Amino acid sequence: MKRVYLLAVLAIVVAAALGIAVAKHSGYVMVSYGSFRYQSGLWAALGGLIGLIVVLWLLRYVLGLILSSTGVVNPWSRRNRRRRTRIAIEQGQLDLAEGRWASAQRHLHRAAEAERQPLLYYLGAARAANELGRTEESDNLLERALERQPQAELAVALTHAQLQMDRGDSDGALETLLAMQQRHPHNGQVLRLLQHLHLQRGDWPALIRLLPDLRKGKVLPATELAALEQRAWGQNLSIAATRGDDAVAARQALERAWQQLTAAQRQEPQLVLAYAEQLRQVGAQGEAEQVLRAALKRQFESHLARLYGLIRGDDPARQLQTAEGWLKEHAQDPSLLLTLGRLSLQNRLWGKARDYLESSLRFERNPETCAELARLLASMGETERSNQLFQEGLGLLDERLLALPLPDGARA
Repeated sequence: MKRVYLLAVLAIVVAAALGIAVAKHSGYVMVSYGSFRYQSGLWAALGGLIGLIVVLWLLRYVLGLILSSTGVVNPWSRRNRRRRTRIAIEQGQLDLAEGRWASAQRHLHRAAEAERQPLLYYLGAARAANELGRTEESDNLLERALERQPQAELAVALTHAQLQMDRGDSDGALETLLAMQQRHPHNGQVLRLLQHLHLQRGDWPALIRLLPDLRKGKVLPATELAALEQRAWGQNLSIAATRGDDAVAARQALERAWQQLTAAQRQEPQLVLAYAEQLRQVGAQGEAEQVLRAALKRQFESHLARLYGLIRGDDPARQLQTAEGWLKEHAQDPSLLLTLGRLSLQNRLWGKARDYLESSLRFERNPETCAELARLLASMGETERSNQLFQEGLGLLDERLLALPLPDGARA
């Protein structure tokens, strides 16, 4: 408060001094230039000069306000554009995360056009358009992203391939990814998407050709890669068995596929199982029996032993004798006991078959074993026990089926 009084007193003193000076010395100013002449008192000229300075300052202030205001004077100013862009980015990203595709496309497209580094916003807008089924708009947004940031070709192409896969255009996605593989052969994401695409298409030969690159690039964990490799080669064997116009041609195609495997792969139980099963399907049961016998001699596997009982080899008696040799070390294996029961049936040894099948059921209640024993007992006249086993087998199958989801009407 004291400062206000002091300033007021000071202003009065200055005004009084200025008034005395004006009254005592009025002064005189004359400006002459050619025929132009201006005359005025000194103090009037000084007042006019000060007024001119104030007017110029006000003009400068108003001009600055127009060019860089917060929107009060000029709502299209640079500062306000940045604010609107920031809002579009935040809202677009939120819409994209929450699945509001139309709003996300609109906001992210607007943000992309305003930003100097628009790649992420174009990619998000393209994804939103793709979710809406606007495939042409989605592709146009990706092309626009590539125009604005040509150095991001790989990122744009990977997004394009993923969107093509999402919309079911596997041929287009394959074309995109193969082009990127040529330009970026060691890129992990390109290889990963190619792997997913080959799995989606069921193109097992193509996946097999990709396996060395997946292994070299360490794209997958070792255990996952090994499982994928076994699955791919197993499926390839199954496909090979369907080639050819007759059993001979199918057998030759299957043999060629088997020989493509390495020596170590030809000892993998899962691949041996696939190969033997396909041999059985094309009618080469004798060779299938030899393959399984050699594999089980190297290493006993229950699933191989089970398939051995479904094979009709060239010498059923020798086949049974071979399987009984494994019984010494695997007397409690239900799959082996089921196989021994089936091989005993092939050799018409009814009593032995019954003993083996009942022993298998004591270790595991299996619908296959129930069915085999029920068939045998029915033929032997034990109808009541046979029916019980059939019912039990159906019940075991029902337990497996009931684990699967069903419509509400079906449950009712």
